[in-house]
Amino acid sequence: MVFGLKIFDVVALGELLVDFTENRNSFQGNPVFEANPGGAPCNVLSMLQRLGKKTAFIGKVGDDSFGRMLRDAVAGQRIDTGNIVMDSKVPTTLAFVHTAPDGDRSFSFYRNPGADMMLRKEEVNFSLVKNTKLFHFGTLSMTDPGIEEATKEAVKTAKDSGALVSFDPNLRPPLWDSLNKAKEKISYGISQCDILKISDDEIEFFTGTDDIDQGVAKIQEEYNVPLICATMGRRGSRAYCNGTRVECAPFLNKDTIETTGAGDTFMACVLNWVLDYGIDGMDSHRMHDMLGFANAASSIITTRKGALMVMPEESEVWGLMHERRKAENGI
Repeated sequence: MVFGLKIFDVVALGELLVDFTENRNSFQGNPVFEANPGGAPCNVLSMLQRLGKKTAFIGKVGDDSFGRMLRDAVAGQRIDTGNIVMDSKVPTTLAFVHTAPDGDRSFSFYRNPGADMMLRKEEVNFSLVKNTKLFHFGTLSMTDPGIEEATKEAVKTAKDSGALVSFDPNLRPPLWDSLNKAKEKISYGISQCDILKISDDEIEFFTGTDDIDQGVAKIQEEYNVPLICATMGRRGSRAYCNGTRVECAPFLNKDTIETTGAGDTFMACVLNWVLDYGIDGMDSHRMHDMLGFANAASSIITTRKGALMVMPEESEVWGLMHERRKAENGI
């Protein structure tokens, strides 16, 4: 695909929040939580910046200590922050991440409302969207009518400007009044995107089957998405493009402590691959290389607390892949 002259590689719109992740227990035995900058769209942009891409974020935080911390953290990752809006009336969204012994997570959100969901169409600088090669979004920017309007206008602007559109459902059931509404917004996102990243749990939720291939086939039959990547946790990932299906094994890591940001890291690596090589030129070898790189990067982030501030460097990812090849060849 020919993008023409564009200022940004990727612009994302959505939530920017504080992830409070369990760090340790206090001397009294109480859990101690660390305030980590987070939010799926910005996590994606942070990894893309590590990979040499130019990015910008559109969203809203509270004009409070947490909001200012988030804005500064995003700027520190060299992501363009010109369209981060500060809300003086609604506080920054907070999420408490509870991690099970196997690394799986549950979430408690303080977002009723939170600033991220209060972004309005008239606050969006659509020139950013017109000047990007790829626009990325998820469902959390459609949980309130105002930001849903802003999101849909941004999607339309991106498509009209010739940008690719990527979508990650990033389903968080506690944030929806109705799971039927969540399913409706996922349907909209898939109908608009060129690149879909979807987890095994989300495939089952949306299609009613826990068979990944069958679920993806249902999605392809209805929506005809050019590139679909399915993440399967400890079972690795699959990609479907141009009639080809490729599966890649995970990089299981003995040092894994939590999985926050793993899907966002994976998403960023896929987008980076698409920006470098395009979708039309995807063959089985290129798809396998893409998944291998994304799986390796996702493995690294699971060894760290938080996501946005601690994304792996490109050299770390290639290093991990090199170590696997050496092990496979008995070196």
